[in-house]
Amino acid sequence: MWTAENRARYDHKTDRYPSDTTDEEWGLVEPLMPPLRKNQADRRRELLNAIFYVLHTGCQWRQLPKDFPPRSTTHDYLMLLQSYGYLARIHLALYKACREQAEKEPSPTLAIVDSQSVKSAEKGGNILIRQDLMRVKKSRGRSAISP
Repeated sequence: MWTAENRARYDHKTDRYPSDTTDEEWGLVEPLMPPLRKNQADRRRELLNAIFYVLHTGCQWRQLPKDFPPRSTTHDYLMLLQSYGYLARIHLALYKACREQAEKEPSPTLAIVDSQSVKSAEKGGNILIRQDLMRVKKSRGRSAISP
């Protein structure tokens, strides 16, 4: 809810860009971030701010402003976060923190399955299965080439 206290917390007038992380947000995320080389340890926040800028604005990587780290470094860092599961761990930790802040259990204890969803999944059949992930079936019949 937007109260005077929340508006002040998310007021980004002192940041360069509205997508920049606040000190409170960085305090939650920093322990979950992967370590970098010793000379780049202080660049993790800048790299995260650059990633958030691209995601927030929808700009292309080559249009990343010059006051962020190089676009190739930023993109490589995003791929590192994705491929080693850091993004999933950060999302899970923040999800649990939000649920605890709302005075709920860290993980949901109830799931609702809509009957319409189940029916539509049944009718989909093989169309829903991606063909490139399936094994190629070998023909048991004789081909025209072999005797």
